[in-house]
Amino acid sequence: MSKERTQKSPATLGDVLYAKSKAPVPEQDWAALVQSIAAGDQAALHALYERAHRVVFTLALRITANRETAEELTVDVFHDVWRRASQYDAANGTVLGWIMNQARSRSIDRLRLESRKKRSHDGEKQQPPEEPAADPRDVLELREQGEALRSAVAALTLDERQAIETTFFAGLTHAEAAVRLNQPLGTVKTRIRSGLHKLRQKLAVEGRP
Repeated sequence: MSKERTQKSPATLGDVLYAKSKAPVPEQDWAALVQSIAAGDQAALHALYERAHRVVFTLALRITANRETAEELTVDVFHDVWRRASQYDAANGTVLGWIMNQARSRSIDRLRLESRKKRSHDGEKQQPPEEPAADPRDVLELREQGEALRSAVAALTLDERQAIETTFFAGLTHAEAAVRLNQPLGTVKTRIRSGLHKLRQKLAVEGRP
């Protein structure tokens, strides 16, 4: 565990896209693990945890900016997987997407809970945290598409790439990303939308999902 914690998590979209990765695991293998978990197979849960816990932890850390909280949320997510495995429906998306959606929801809920506690403590009304601008499943699923993605990312402008990096990997909202990039909020939103559209369109042309 200590060795895993010392490994540096990806800081930018480029780090993730161009990192040396293992051969992608077929989706049917992911689904088979979930089916086994639904049948009460603890070994399958352990296998799924080993395969996905790092990306769950990274997402939780990006959103909460707290390592201890991220570790706690990672455990909670896989506890949810154990309890809800029978509810997984492949028609609604990939196994990884399903897991990451739970991680994202739990992380945002934790931020809102902490925000309410702070309001109560300070006696001041504050707005709850805005949800992250982009769904992390987009990047996580894109990362698995290997060489096609390296070609697709070349279609992005520098501004589009910066906007996507800032929202996905710095854990910022649209408004916060606009401040960091010193750009109008509407411009940042447009660049995120156009960048993701280009990636999907390029991958679709090359016959990817």
